[in-house]
Amino acid sequence: MSTIESRLTDLGVSLPEAAAPAANYVPFVKTGNQLFISGQLPMENGKVQVTGKLGDDLDIEQGKTAARTCAINLLAQAKAATGDLDKVVRLVKIVGFVNSTAEFTDQPQVINGASDFLVEAMGDAGRHARSAVSAASLPFGAGVEIEAIFEVAD
Repeated sequence: MSTIESRLTDLGVSLPEAAAPAANYVPFVKTGNQLFISGQLPMENGKVQVTGKLGDDLDIEQGKTAARTCAINLLAQAKAATGDLDKVVRLVKIVGFVNSTAEFTDQPQVINGASDFLVEAMGDAGRHARSAVSAASLPFGAGVEIEAIFEVAD
């Protein structure tokens, strides 16, 4: 069991099967020692768990929960791409999209749900650069979508 998977076990998290793409794209691309993970939604068991708009029908805590679920799905894709999370050297960057009203300005707090979880799961290797931006809408009405770039061993 990898160090990341041991931490996940300690956190009570088991990785789901990596989701198949919902359209004409691939879930990840590895080039050199970089792994680009396509945007992940807060999916569990094939269903978006958190839908709605921050600043309207979702609050920050619901947004953070959605972001955490997206982060779990990012790790599931990283495992599918590498076969072993021990090959993940570090998380380089995440980009978080928050389905929010024009007046909502707490996108960074929402994406902290992913950032905090990824540091818990990966330790210092989970500290990353990031962007947290508003989106007028997201696929399937999801409250949050997050993509990532990892550094991986060859």
